[in-house]
Amino acid sequence: MRKINLSISGCMGRMGQQLIKSSKKNKNFKLVSLTENRLINKKIAGLKPSKNSVDAFKKSNVIIDFTVPKCTLEILKIASKLKKKVVIGTTGFSKKEENLIKKFSRKIPILKAGNMSLGVNLLMYLTEIASKSLGNNFLSKIYEVHHKHKIDYPSGTALMLGKGIADGKNKYFYNLIGKKYLNKKTFPYAKKINFNSIRKGEVIGEHEVRFSSGKEIIKLNHESFDRALYSEGALAAAAWLMSKKAGLYSMRDLLNFK
Repeated sequence: MRKINLSISGCMGRMGQQLIKSSKKNKNFKLVSLTENRLINKKIAGLKPSKNSVDAFKKSNVIIDFTVPKCTLEILKIASKLKKKVVIGTTGFSKKEENLIKKFSRKIPILKAGNMSLGVNLLMYLTEIASKSLGNNFLSKIYEVHHKHKIDYPSGTALMLGKGIADGKNKYFYNLIGKKYLNKKTFPYAKKINFNSIRKGEVIGEHEVRFSSGKEIIKLNHESFDRALYSEGALAAAAWLMSKKAGLYSMRDLLNFK
């Protein structure tokens, strides 16, 4: 089997470093380039990182991106020109940026996921089912914990779960976003979906969806213990994307959840 030429953007970040480790262990991939938004004067995994450019990505079959929204859009512009496939693990996009990603997906295959974990994507699927089954008699809220270095909140995963709630009710997610709390010990239920984000220590990721009728509470939760599950999921997404035509895909498509 011919190896997949891989580029990793955001190579100095936590996920970038983990992706390098996982890709070196995966026999299906050949790491051909690394990019970062600043100059790095040393080799990493035998490659000297560069900034995003046509030269950086021209040998690649697929680019995996864990950076920031501005950088992601820069990568998509280059990838669209070169007809490269892109896996996006970046979070924190605005509604306008989400629409730009959809526009790029008309030209190239893009798989975008706020979380690359099988378990989290199953949790989103179960959240949608629960939301649909419980209906309007239950209010919902989302609680999440990440390491102290994570800047954006709510996390991309928390927003994914919120979308699961909205999809279950057949409602537009952006109309259901409620208050966004940071480091609160308690937070209320509301007619909209409230979020509480805790940032502490080196926690990899904890997420919980709660549904309450006032008489009972239903909790769906997931905990991550090893960052490798995200990098391995991203590599699985990259391999799956190789056979796809232009379009915007998710881990749900990869996992074949109906």
